[in-house]
Amino acid sequence: MSFEQKYNEWIQAMIEHARTSTGTVNHRRLELLEKGLGHGTIAFLRYIWFPAIGNFNHLYPEWEVRDFNNGYRYLDLAYMPGGAKGGIEIQGFGSHARDLDVRRFKDLCMRHSLLTPDGWTFMPIAYLSIQEDPKQCQQLILSFVGKFLSADVSAGLNWAESEVVRFARRLLRPITPMEIAEHLRLSDRHTRRILHQLVEKQILIVEGGRQRYRTYQLRL
Repeated sequence: MSFEQKYNEWIQAMIEHARTSTGTVNHRRLELLEKGLGHGTIAFLRYIWFPAIGNFNHLYPEWEVRDFNNGYRYLDLAYMPGGAKGGIEIQGFGSHARDLDVRRFKDLCMRHSLLTPDGWTFMPIAYLSIQEDPKQCQQLILSFVGKFLSADVSAGLNWAESEVVRFARRLLRPITPMEIAEHLRLSDRHTRRILHQLVEKQILIVEGGRQRYRTYQLRL
């Protein structure tokens, strides 16, 4: 499905979630969602998140959080697989594109400071980076998402397959057979067999290259 189709389905699901998730309507979040996400957030989703991840699973826009001052704040995007707490903030668009005043800068720092002790991990993304460095941003998001994947790997994997998965999670880019062979101290032929098995199990995807010169990436 195209980005527009997936995005529209996701937003409608989030609006319904805001209406029903707690048994009472979250009026402020519902208002923000029905108004529409900001230009910077949509650009991030279109050019960074969706090409890198391919879905919007566990991603919640305009997520309401309560800080230590007993106030409410809204994160641009919250990524919460399995109860984890990841926040993505898009910086540098609209009214603060060039004039990020002292008060707003102070508020951004305070928001992160108040929520970090509660277990939140934040990934700030500059709007200019979305425009100028989309590939680097995609790699960072893959790493960010990988951080929240369980440290345990499937019990159905052998030791070599499990170590390939762990190795791939630590990197900010696709992996090559040569890197894996050196890491595992295995032959090139054995390494390619392991990678092929992980592709068949739909754990890795082929990122690029032809024939033997391929790179691989975790399927998220």
